[in-house]
Amino acid sequence: MAEHPAEVQITPEAIRGRKGGAPIVCLTAYTYPIARLLDPHADLLLVGDSVAMVLHGHATTLGATMEMMIMHGQAVMRGCRRACVVVDMPAGSYEHSAGQALASARRIMDETGCHAVKLEGGTDMADRIAAIVYAGIPVMGHIGLQPQSVEKEGGYKIKGRTQEDSKRLLADAQAVEKAGAFSVVIEGTVEPVAADITRRLSIPTIGIGASAQCDGQILVIDDAVGLTVDRVPKFVREYADLRSAVADAAQRYAADVRARRFPGPEHVFQPKGKSAP
Repeated sequence: MAEHPAEVQITPEAIRGRKGGAPIVCLTAYTYPIARLLDPHADLLLVGDSVAMVLHGHATTLGATMEMMIMHGQAVMRGCRRACVVVDMPAGSYEHSAGQALASARRIMDETGCHAVKLEGGTDMADRIAAIVYAGIPVMGHIGLQPQSVEKEGGYKIKGRTQEDSKRLLADAQAVEKAGAFSVVIEGTVEPVAADITRRLSIPTIGIGASAQCDGQILVIDDAVGLTVDRVPKFVREYADLRSAVADAAQRYAADVRARRFPGPEHVFQPKGKSAP
């Protein structure tokens, strides 16, 4: 199954070194079995705060908690051998101060054993990124559409559609870079702006709803395999249709149970010395 015969751990520094090279393959992962399946194929697995929506049914990522992120981070780390694992810092865990951000980052690293943390924000969060990096913890940035700001901004709004907004995005990206982040996610940003930012930065950009010119791409795994049961975002390509597969399996199972076709003789246990009829 593995594309790489040797399980060499991919580090944040190795991701940084991929700038301008082979595209970086990134996916979200929230559970042990999914991590096991994705690990041979992905360079980076993000335990995203999207888990609050995807697995826990919240309307936004604001439902994610530190406990939730740590629990899922631990599960993913148990399933990984080679991919670089990054855990999202949930809303409310870093915005108050650089001290709060560092304490939260340390807790995530200590309790999950992950390789890096990710937080949203640009110029406004540069001092938080710098404090965490200074303490020796790798940080992935996140600019453009920031899901943790959905309530403040009144919805999910594509970024970079005006000259002023484009300048602000570039300033955010450069601030994240200067603060010491090893890479930065660019989300929900018009293509030419995301491509221009990618050319201007010395660290890799990871696109989602951005540009093919980014140094890497990321998708939510449930979106990518067709498990999303609500609205599928425009920027998603579904590589499988597991919605139909799961629904079909459940339908056939229900029919077999109701018709007493399951369990069959091969699925039950008999007393010692008595064989199944």
